[in-house]
Amino acid sequence: MWLDSFLEDLEATFDLSGLQALILRLRDHYQVDHAVYHWISADGEQYGCGSYSPAWVQRYVDREYLRVDPVVIGCFRQFHPVDWRKLDWSSRAARALLEDAEAHGLGNQGYSIPIRGPNGQFAVFTLSHKCSDEYWEQFTLENQRNLILLAHYFNDRALTIAKGRTPVASVPLSPREVDALTFLAMGYGRAQVADLLNISEHTLRAYIEGARLKLNAQNTTHAVARALAEGLIVVGGAARAAPGDWPGRERPTAA
Repeated sequence: MWLDSFLEDLEATFDLSGLQALILRLRDHYQVDHAVYHWISADGEQYGCGSYSPAWVQRYVDREYLRVDPVVIGCFRQFHPVDWRKLDWSSRAARALLEDAEAHGLGNQGYSIPIRGPNGQFAVFTLSHKCSDEYWEQFTLENQRNLILLAHYFNDRALTIAKGRTPVASVPLSPREVDALTFLAMGYGRAQVADLLNISEHTLRAYIEGARLKLNAQNTTHAVARALAEGLIVVGGAARAAPGDWPGRERPTAA
């Protein structure tokens, strides 16, 4: 069976060049345009292997697309595979990224699997292709189970190969820092968050800055992304403020 043989070869791989050869083999087996394993470290460093052109990889880094990429943001916020068609590409930055990506041959379809390893490690395993919606729907439906399995095997092998990149343990945030980052991740503006937490915007800034420093993040967006990746905050439920902190209002929940 092809999958068994491939996993045996993966387990026998001990360097990044071996992973690179295997991911190209996987791309050819599934007859897609691209296959990529992308490790995003907590400090923003990027590491991995795949079939994207060197020109596109360098352009992605130089333009700091990581900060606005709906695929990465979508994978940060959920544990299930992400179909690119269902992401929010409405912002100007996201549309510019999409146009640039298609110009570099990434295709109009994509399927990304978020992976969370030890101590907040985060990676994304992606296949992309140029094809119709109908073809891609059928392709992902038929191959989802094996792709999820392959994604986690790739990540396990990368962790073994790159032991020096294993992230350090997460730094604990205070309850108020968790609340602040959670509501920002849910899409609330700073004024709304301050009102919901019944604190001044000045105090809110102090909580956000404290969280940013603990997470060694470059800015607020990076702090939220790191907190999500490390499991310090979870979007989809209420924040951790006590009921007494919510005078006269119901606690909001994510859609």
